[in-house]
Amino acid sequence: MRISRIYHPDPLTTGQEVELTSEASHHLAKVLRAKGGEAIVLFNGDGYNYPASISQVSKKHVSAKIHDKTPNATESNLKIELAQVISRGDKMELTIQKAVELGVTHITPLLSERCGVKLSSERFAKKRQQWQKIVQSACEQCGRSIVPKIGDITQLEDLFKQNFDGLKLNLHPQANAGIANLKVPENGKIQLLIGPEGGLSEHEIQLAHASGYQDILMGPRILRTETAGLAAISMLQCVLGDMN
Repeated sequence: MRISRIYHPDPLTTGQEVELTSEASHHLAKVLRAKGGEAIVLFNGDGYNYPASISQVSKKHVSAKIHDKTPNATESNLKIELAQVISRGDKMELTIQKAVELGVTHITPLLSERCGVKLSSERFAKKRQQWQKIVQSACEQCGRSIVPKIGDITQLEDLFKQNFDGLKLNLHPQANAGIANLKVPENGKIQLLIGPEGGLSEHEIQLAHASGYQDILMGPRILRTETAGLAAISMLQCVLGDMN
């Protein structure tokens, strides 16, 4: 029987009894029909697992007793940051969920010239909160105890002004080199830039080159924006990371 993994946002210590969040309590009590004494694992993003057992269950509240603190060795040697131009509908949610499962450490949502998403600042703030919850759920599912952060929604040109001490990559259908030719820095940091459904403009590609981004080719077919990033992360992990 699979043991449920539950994200808890607060510090955790062995021997502590904690009341879980309303969302976690609802999931355990209403969806999973959990009972007192049932084993679970808590995590809060510090890289550790906290084996625990449910001590109390009610309609709206679930509490658990922490029994141990154990390291979680699910993180890749690659520190991949995904810089993704926001896609429409639920495509962005899918990209975030699967990118977390594949091991990314940070996600920066981008706006670019050809980005088809137009939202107010208030709606963007709500979207960011929603995306962070998707990250937490993905970590619960895939077994990670480091919780990637969703960064501020950023204009692409502002991303180019930021310092990044790693390898910067831009998927480009006319690039001459593939992932197998890459040399990853010792710190393992890679920033992967994924454009919108209509691709980056020529001006944006030139800015990327001037900012130190290296064009890489994924193969003979042009991939959709929601496919490209996930395929590239998978290839990076297979060739240079821990999926081998």
